[in-house]
Amino acid sequence: MRAQRRWRDLSPRQQAGILVLGSVQLSLAVTAWVDLARRPAGQVNGRKGVWAVIIAVDFVGPILYFVRGRRR
Repeated sequence: MRAQRRWRDLSPRQQAGILVLGSVQLSLAVTAWVDLARRPAGQVNGRKGVWAVIIAVDFVGPILYFVRGRRR
C-alpha cells in the first residue's frame, strides 16, 4: 500500500509546479466557458451544454473545445 503524500511533504519546486499547472488549467477552462457562453449556438459544433461539461475535463476539455467545438 502506497502512503499518500501531503502538501507539506512536497518540495517548494513541486508545490510551485502544481500551482502553475492548476492556474493554467483553470485559465483555459474559464476562457473556454466564457467563449462558449458568448458564442451563438449556431457557431458551436454540437450542444452547448455538452461542451460545458467537456470543458471541465482537465486540460483536454478546453483544448478540445477550441480545436473541435467552435465553427469558423
